[in-house]
Amino acid sequence: MTGAWIGLAVLALALAWPVPIALSKAEWPARAPGTALALWQAVALSGGLSMIGALLTFGLTPFENDLGLASTLLSGHILDGPIPAQAGALQIVSLAGAVVLSVHLVLSLATTAANTARERHRHRALVELLSSPMHGSPGTRMLDFPAPVAYCLPGVRSITVLTEGLVRVLDAAQLRAVLAHERAHLRQYHHLVLLAFKAWNIALPWFPIANRAEKAVALLVEMLADDDARREVDDTSLATAIAIVGSPWRDNDPASARIASDEIVPEADPETLGARVSRLIAPPAPLSRAARALVLAVGVALVTAPVAVLVTLL
Repeated sequence: MTGAWIGLAVLALALAWPVPIALSKAEWPARAPGTALALWQAVALSGGLSMIGALLTFGLTPFENDLGLASTLLSGHILDGPIPAQAGALQIVSLAGAVVLSVHLVLSLATTAANTARERHRHRALVELLSSPMHGSPGTRMLDFPAPVAYCLPGVRSITVLTEGLVRVLDAAQLRAVLAHERAHLRQYHHLVLLAFKAWNIALPWFPIANRAEKAVALLVEMLADDDARREVDDTSLATAIAIVGSPWRDNDPASARIASDEIVPEADPETLGARVSRLIAPPAPLSRAARALVLAVGVALVTAPVAVLVTLL
């Protein structure tokens, strides 16, 4: 059992610090954003399970070498009376920490999901009040706003929001690229992936795996949506549309200021936009099948290791 908790602690430490830092700086994810996204999810899941597993297995070390028997003994002692004398203060704190961390992560996900749903409901109500349907494009709304902006609002009835400033400056191919990009986000449920990493960052804001993962994943889902749009339009049209969306703007119209102050129009991240445009202007060579298979195998191994240990506790 000692080897189990040490191994999980080392894995948790690696996935909480050096691994996410190295992965966030790597260049290959742009060559295979889907594979990189799968690895980020594996790193996050394995990191959480490893932290919980390390605390749990360390707390059970005073009992028996068999983890299954140890969990049975511990449960019996807790139900029957006092905790055995061989369980020291560190083990008790470790077991309590495993429970607290597990509850904290679950509550963070539930709270983030509830807050996000409430914000989207409010946002959608404002958009429907201040926008109009776009003719010839079902599920798309036009917002009277001068800045070139496009985004989607997922939900039971998902909608894509475009501003008049965007439609005014884009040609037909560029507009088609924007619509394809936003609809790819909805079709591939990117909002759920982003929600999970946002909750992780809120729960553990001081961990590099949390804040770096959220930023990296946000860029990867944009690249995935770009790749989907590239099936409909050429790279130049898409890159130009992205650059236009990220262009700075200034407007003194009170109505426009009110829309911006209500946070109806989200701000674009210049760093993300720059990375996307660079990738389209000079497309990197796709990652080989062998390399993708290796990355996916590493992801599976990362998740399997802590799960295998935790399963033995049942």
